[in-house]
Amino acid sequence: MPKIVDHDLYRKELLSKCFDLFAQKGYSAITMRQIAKALSVSTGTLYHYFPSKQVLFEQLVEEGCEQDLLMAKAELEGTQTLQERLETLGFFLEKNEEYYIKWISLQIDFFQHQDSKDIQNTVVFRRINQRYEQAVNDIFCIQDPGLTWFIFSFIDGLIVERLMNNKAVSITEQFYLLSKMLTAYLEKESKKTHKA
Repeated sequence: MPKIVDHDLYRKELLSKCFDLFAQKGYSAITMRQIAKALSVSTGTLYHYFPSKQVLFEQLVEEGCEQDLLMAKAELEGTQTLQERLETLGFFLEKNEEYYIKWISLQIDFFQHQDSKDIQNTVVFRRINQRYEQAVNDIFCIQDPGLTWFIFSFIDGLIVERLMNNKAVSITEQFYLLSKMLTAYLEKESKKTHKA
């Protein structure tokens, strides 16, 4: 009797092993042959699931997005206020700092080797951005896209500072300050709305 393979589960298993490979070598330096060898699969098997290194990487980023959101939501469970949520997110990012530094390094390496127009037209990255944007709106009850992307830019900036080994930047301290600023800003905006 032939072995029944859950192809989606197997694809996810392969992806889960790829993150460390990309993190060690970088997107531009690693080849599909090296990935297949490290995963102990044939290059044919790898190409069956991922037609190119770019497709593999894009699926890895998409899977990473889903895992990030699940972990963050679990961490934030039980928090009530915006300030609590932001401070908890700061602790979460600091606890997983090495992982996020690897992610941002990989993304920088990937984007350096892509045409900017191709990136803007990539459905996967648009879909990921929408997922993150929706998650921020849901978690923090923020409906202002400008504010949502301010939070993302803030997080990316912190991770880049930590990538550059800037010891003066504490993720938890910065999130504490962000929570104070956003709370004050949103209270002020709320008062303006109620006056109008």
